[in-house]
Amino acid sequence: MDTSTDRQPRGEISLQTIAMPADTNWNGDIFGGWLLAQMDLAGAVLARQRAQGRVATVAIDGMSFLQPVTVGTVISCYTEIVHCGHTSLQIAIEVWESVRLQGGARLLTEGRYTYVAIDEQGRKRALPADATNA
Repeated sequence: MDTSTDRQPRGEISLQTIAMPADTNWNGDIFGGWLLAQMDLAGAVLARQRAQGRVATVAIDGMSFLQPVTVGTVISCYTEIVHCGHTSLQIAIEVWESVRLQGGARLLTEGRYTYVAIDEQGRKRALPADATNA
């Protein structure tokens, strides 16, 4: 599957990192769980900004691993709020290979994560009024 595209990443960049040898699976590609964790961190950056405080991941929906990721790949995680509820946010996350030696940017992985705003005791709390309009 060719995931090179003329379209631009959706949302804003929330995290950039480099895939390292310690992050590989038995095939020598980057372990899917490592990508999930990077996406979760990126989504939490945006969720925390909108919630103006602590958040917790409550669901991962619609994951698609489109291309294998190799050691040394610079990944960029782009995030966009697709739904705000009373206490929760659903965030679309795209992972792009942003620095390629040949060709343009390449979409590697995408998914949707749901975060809930929590208080200091870990209980759900309402999102600030300005956050629900995002």
